[in-house]
Amino acid sequence: MLRGKFTLVDNPVPWPNGARVAAAFTWDVDADSILHLAHPDTAENRIMAMSDLRFGPEVAIPRICRMFESYGLKMSFFVPAWCIEEHPKAIELMLKGGHEIAHHGYMHELPNQLTPERERYWTERSFDIIKRATGKGPRGYRSPWVASSKYTTSILADLGFLYDSSLMGDDVPYIIEDKAGRQIVELPLQATMDDWPHYMHSGALDYMMQIESPQRAKESFLAEFDAAWEYRTMWQATWHCFLSGRLPRLHAIAEMIEYIQDKGDVWFATLEEIALHVKGLTDSGAYKPRIHRLPIKEGRVADIPDPMEGR
Repeated sequence: MLRGKFTLVDNPVPWPNGARVAAAFTWDVDADSILHLAHPDTAENRIMAMSDLRFGPEVAIPRICRMFESYGLKMSFFVPAWCIEEHPKAIELMLKGGHEIAHHGYMHELPNQLTPERERYWTERSFDIIKRATGKGPRGYRSPWVASSKYTTSILADLGFLYDSSLMGDDVPYIIEDKAGRQIVELPLQATMDDWPHYMHSGALDYMMQIESPQRAKESFLAEFDAAWEYRTMWQATWHCFLSGRLPRLHAIAEMIEYIQDKGDVWFATLEEIALHVKGLTDSGAYKPRIHRLPIKEGRVADIPDPMEGR
């Protein structure tokens, strides 16, 4: 117990039923889309890498759904539209379990490397694919590679998205606003609550990180949860099926679920449910989130020091 009397969070969201924290379990279902994106001409011959990535929808998602549903928990799945068409059985399991399916690009392309016209095309095309597969348009969006462009917010507003979960500008939900004044709920991410830094190791994708143990990863995730519980914020875990769907890692997630359940005063929700709650409070005037106007900057910053000048 700290002796100091202070608050680190000035504007916590009042969660339903007096809960101290909102907890969301989210999965990025990139599967083999990222291999085809990185190596379009040779992906078909990278058999080991493809088998590793397809483990996600083919093996991990069935066990993930069984496990979470045994705890009575709903999840938010961010699925590239190409993966929806390529792996329909995985999508059927998500829908059968009542889980959220949200937008994650078409083939995990980087939006901020596309022209505004191409970003809009792929976002709209993916929106339509999700709508056909699920029977409704997606309410949430997570930018592939979290590579949002300065045009992304306006494109999402045009398509009627409720929330985005791609930015890292706060510890609590806030509002992003485009140039026209249209607002979307932002449910911020943190790199410390993503399994990629802990587990990703792939020569084919040029990620040769040291692999951490599941216990080390769990320690990091639960440190974030304990702080979120203490300061009444939001805890959002971001996992990738082909990484955290492996047996010891998923077992560690089950241990985390039970720890969080036993802690108490937790609202378990999908990101759509959290965004609807925040929007409802905001619209009624019961909560005033911070508003972040986008884009942050326009054009090149002037007078950037040139280290070569004068040499």
